[in-house]
Amino acid sequence: MLKDALPSMKTTVPGPRTRELLEKRGREIPRGIHCDLPVAIRRGEGAMIEDMDDNVYLDWTGGVGVLNLGYSRPELVEAVSGQAKKYFHVMMDVMTHAPYLDLAEKLNRIVPVRGEHRKTMFLNSGGECDETAIKVARIYTGRPRIMVFSGAYHGIAAKYTEGTDQKKSGGVGAFANDVCKAVFPNLYRRPDGMDETEAIAYYLKKMEEVFTSENPVEDCAAIIFEPVQGVGGLVPAPLEWVRQVRQFCDAHGILMICDEVQSGWARTGRMFGADYYAEAGAPPDMILTAKAIAGGLPLGSVTARDEIMDAVPAGIVGGTFCGNPVSCADALEVVRLMEEEDAPAKARHIGEQVLSAWQSWQKEYEMIGDCRGMGAMLGMELVHSRKGKEPWPEAVRGVIEAAVQRGLLLKSAGARGNVIRFLSPLCVTDAQVEAGLSIMKDCLDEVQETMGRAPHGEEMK
Repeated sequence: MLKDALPSMKTTVPGPRTRELLEKRGREIPRGIHCDLPVAIRRGEGAMIEDMDDNVYLDWTGGVGVLNLGYSRPELVEAVSGQAKKYFHVMMDVMTHAPYLDLAEKLNRIVPVRGEHRKTMFLNSGGECDETAIKVARIYTGRPRIMVFSGAYHGIAAKYTEGTDQKKSGGVGAFANDVCKAVFPNLYRRPDGMDETEAIAYYLKKMEEVFTSENPVEDCAAIIFEPVQGVGGLVPAPLEWVRQVRQFCDAHGILMICDEVQSGWARTGRMFGADYYAEAGAPPDMILTAKAIAGGLPLGSVTARDEIMDAVPAGIVGGTFCGNPVSCADALEVVRLMEEEDAPAKARHIGEQVLSAWQSWQKEYEMIGDCRGMGAMLGMELVHSRKGKEPWPEAVRGVIEAAVQRGLLLKSAGARGNVIRFLSPLCVTDAQVEAGLSIMKDCLDEVQETMGRAPHGEEMK
């Protein structure tokens, strides 16, 4: 079966049939819909895909965090089919359907936000969830400003509502003019000479410095961050930093929001990255999820305690397709399978397997500056030199291009594109992980040789 296969290549990439589709893509859709890899899928199972030319790949992109349970999971196919036979669509603004309520009830029990009584609403994507969370925070607090961080990604359109009638946007206006930005605590790139404790204090001070006469703290409705920055380079938020941000929010009446669009649903080794914060006594006020929640169908969620959620007047949030019954039925099965099979434990196991190998490679390759992440949400940062930490995006592109020819799908991340992102489906087998690691190491060797660098283990200080 494809789900148990190992990478196997029949042609160079792209093969002739794939090339035909890529040419059609160029003719028929806008160039702005960017494509990272010259691959056209025919079918997928587990962590493996087969392309139009019979090449078999191991997918370590995982739909950028969507396919935590893998491709074509039979139970999800059955859940979708079963609901589709009943009805495809119900708009919750018009009438009620049970899958929405059942899923909301489940999330209200397991999402680790502050407050005993929680409520959940559903949307269609991570970007919609971010926009809605900002609306809710601003309405609840009566404050206009939102704080985000360098390297953050909260959806392509999450800063704009200019095209929306003010009555339907609740008078919250355009986000872009009321967003202030602080420096995210990237410990790998902390100032020279600082240990981690000093660096956390430094980043907290930088955050507090943003609140000036132009950005008064009493105008801030919410501070929003990702437990692990995905697009920003797989940078985890240090737990002690989160604890102190929580204290700062409490001291100033600010909501703490965790964007778990990419980190949620077992990816970090817990069901949510914020589970670690809750255990440390610093739960967020609101959590947003999407991507993996419905195994590949469009769905996103916003969960917070009832006093926050109920502050929003009727008709201000939601939309035609939000909480579609087919997506909700699929998500209910996703959550059931993740709990039954302990998907967070699988993420921890995979992460240990990959990170152990990567860290051992750091002794061989000067180009590997940092290996980091949580659970099975990992990043390898490539640099010209370990001492200077100069980003090396060309090396990342070289590794990705070499890997696809060998049957391994990788994706870059980071503001400079110099991080290799690992988001494999959590159903990947140990044998597939080892095969992927072998391919990746060969690609590192090839890139260092072709770019004029050899392993530097014996030269490193």
